[in-house]
Amino acid sequence: MHVGKAIRLERIFNRNTNRTIIVPMDHGVSVGPIKGLVHVRDAVTRLVEGGANAGLVHRGLVACGHRTQGRDFGLIVHLSASTCLSPFPHAKVLTTTVEDAIRLGADAVSIHVNLGDETERHMLADFGKVASSAANWGMPLLAMVYARGPKVQGEFDPEMVAHCARIGMELGADVVKVPYTGDKATFAQAIEGCCIPVLIAGGPKLDSTRDLLQMVRDSLDAGGSGLSIGRNVFQHEDPVNLVRALNAIVHENKGVEEAFAVVGR
Repeated sequence: MHVGKAIRLERIFNRNTNRTIIVPMDHGVSVGPIKGLVHVRDAVTRLVEGGANAGLVHRGLVACGHRTQGRDFGLIVHLSASTCLSPFPHAKVLTTTVEDAIRLGADAVSIHVNLGDETERHMLADFGKVASSAANWGMPLLAMVYARGPKVQGEFDPEMVAHCARIGMELGADVVKVPYTGDKATFAQAIEGCCIPVLIAGGPKLDSTRDLLQMVRDSLDAGGSGLSIGRNVFQHEDPVNLVRALNAIVHENKGVEEAFAVVGR
């Protein structure tokens, strides 16, 4: 591996566990300034206090979330965008380049692809271009890949998730983020043979903290490498202690009940 890429990945992944806790905060473009992200620097401060490994933002939020003190925090700059106001909300387009991300001090870049969408061909073409550019610069690439389109019966179906993970691996991502299938056995089957780290997405806002912790624990037991979860983290009533609880599971290999005691709700 390109040494620059290896160094950057170590700012995203814990060196000792080879796992990561990433919190995406790119929601403002797609759905507006939702709860938990109105004041981005405050959100970042809470995540850092809890011990998250990295945050993921669009280019304009890098300056807004930058702190001049405290623990370092991995920076992933998201390159893709669409909004819920569009008649084609799943059609992602590139709004930022790898070179832009380098100038902003990024440790990694990310893209979003929705398989099955009518514009899939454009998103896959963009994936290829970004993968080539990222490889040229030694920049790690995280691919968020979901199955969402007219022919998709269920995006959590193990075969769909397996296809998503495979696309991320085969088109040149260094890390792939996919939906969780719902149980350990099917998730293990879905990511079998994927030779890059696989992270789980958070999906819709969950009502139960214990359910979130159980999902993360089960995904790790199935062979996952961590999580990239947004709303279920930054909109939690106690995000600092929730991230501490996630650390207990992801980096300390603790069980759900022991981790739940950290957050206590």
